[in-house]
Amino acid sequence: MRIVADRHRCEGLGMCEAMANDYFEVDEDEELVQVLQDTPPEEDRAHVYAAVQACPVLALTLEG
Repeated sequence: MRIVADRHRCEGLGMCEAMANDYFEVDEDEELVQVLQDTPPEEDRAHVYAAVQACPVLALTLEG
């Protein structure tokens, strides 16, 4: 599984960061999401999936 962020769609709301700050961070300058680790281990996948689903503008997806 790989995390993909659509930075054109992102509005910097930070729901993903609030739910999984080991994987997502909203850049203070650009106010857009940055993926810190794009391939979460198996034990974190459910947690990351929940954070991706929480994005209100659907800027995050999971591949693979």
